[in-house]
Amino acid sequence: MNPKILIIGACGQIGTELTQKLRKLYGTDNVIASDIRKLNTDVVNSGPFEVVNALDFNQIEHLVEVHKITDIYLMAALLSATAEKNPAFAWDLNMNSLFHVLNLAKAKKVKKIFWPSSIAVFGPTTPKENTPQYTIMEPSTVYGISKQAGERWCEYYHNIYGVDVRSIRYPGLISWSTPPGGGTTDYAVDIFYKAIADKKYECFLSSETKMPMMYMDDAIDATISIMQAPIEKIKIHSSYNLAAMSFTPTEIANEIKKHIPEFTITYGPDFRQKIADSWPASIDDTEARQDWDWKHTFDLESMTKDMLEHLG
Repeated sequence: MNPKILIIGACGQIGTELTQKLRKLYGTDNVIASDIRKLNTDVVNSGPFEVVNALDFNQIEHLVEVHKITDIYLMAALLSATAEKNPAFAWDLNMNSLFHVLNLAKAKKVKKIFWPSSIAVFGPTTPKENTPQYTIMEPSTVYGISKQAGERWCEYYHNIYGVDVRSIRYPGLISWSTPPGGGTTDYAVDIFYKAIADKKYECFLSSETKMPMMYMDDAIDATISIMQAPIEKIKIHSSYNLAAMSFTPTEIANEIKKHIPEFTITYGPDFRQKIADSWPASIDDTEARQDWDWKHTFDLESMTKDMLEHLG
């Protein structure tokens, strides 16, 4: 029996590619994409799509009942840089949308939930290199605070109500299919667009700011992999560390120059520098690799080649 899936926030950076992959896996009609508005995109046009406000419990519940949904992927959120400009709305969206789906699972209306966390749950007091699964978490951004609180609620709903909720802490995600969406790590997406269009890029972070990153293909594979894992393999019900590579703006620029020799980069750090400085430089994801056999495929070299081929 294929699951019947609802993706909330399907038009976002992750949702776009996740929807297409899940439709290939489980059949188009078994994957209902939804978002706050109906845009003229592949996600909307390639299968069932519903307009839904992630803050409206009744709308979500209605979709679950009408489509006989078994699994929800809650991808709607306000990301780090955008959330700093509108803290109250970010908290409202990031937290209450999560409560809505957790409560549907508590009421046994859905069987399984995927909810993404982030490296933003860590803060300036967290060990920066090989940040462990269990460590100091004192996030200093609205996004990070909402994700850390969300992790605690996921674990609580699992422990108290038996809810099957699964989560991974995404590092910075890099994709060619959707433009940057307001995250601090988005320079690593934007740099490719500008390299091809303008042969130059001004980075909003300093040259040696090292952050954990992952190619979108790997992030989608990890998301599907954790949801497909037998329940007994899921040992962590807050959120799993996830890692692939770590690099600085200088390192990614040098890799791009191998393909576009005339490319140049300059630096003008803005308010996002402070956010980046509060995050880890590299992540230890031993638990994900042990518990549900997570493996990444792309490193900086292979990702750069793939990005430039697709965008070029």
